[in-house]
Amino acid sequence: MKVATLYIDAERGPYAAAPDVDPWDFLRDATQYDGVLPVIAHPPCGHWGNYAHRCHDDGSTGPIAVAQVRKHGGVLEHPRGSKLWKHCGLPRPGEFADAWGGYTIEIRQCDWGHVAEKRTWLYIVGTTSLPPMPGRAEPTGLTIRKPSGRLSSPLERMNKNRRHLTPPALAEWLIQLAQRCAKDDNA
Repeated sequence: MKVATLYIDAERGPYAAAPDVDPWDFLRDATQYDGVLPVIAHPPCGHWGNYAHRCHDDGSTGPIAVAQVRKHGGVLEHPRGSKLWKHCGLPRPGEFADAWGGYTIEIRQCDWGHVAEKRTWLYIVGTTSLPPMPGRAEPTGLTIRKPSGRLSSPLERMNKNRRHLTPPALAEWLIQLAQRCAKDDNA
């Protein structure tokens, strides 16, 4: 079964070349997706995170992505603690499902090969059956102490273009998860 991937980097990310994927990026205007496939939504997180003051995104795609996941089934990915959760009334990890049957889990992207730990929240609508999780892994990037004494994580030192890309193994797992989220009328 195909899935739609929304708000992705179709040039550099792992989804465009994946089989069973209908990729929607900003050129294709992912905000306009209204098909029948379950979705994997990666809306920009800058506006909803700790560095919103540095962000050039207005955050409008976040609530649209939530509505798309609720309508079609699927998964939305955002950093742990994203303010999008409060704004849209999404359940936090460990809380009961919402009116759409949506619930949230926390993962660490390093378990799928990311160099940084990168704790991430996944809002899931349409299934409680998760694909097998990978084994626990440690981040391969080192946290270093700057001359100022402040710690610097591998994620902070990554190029912005690399930092936002989903590890290929996580993309494959999210595809399997979204396939399980198909709404009965989508099948």
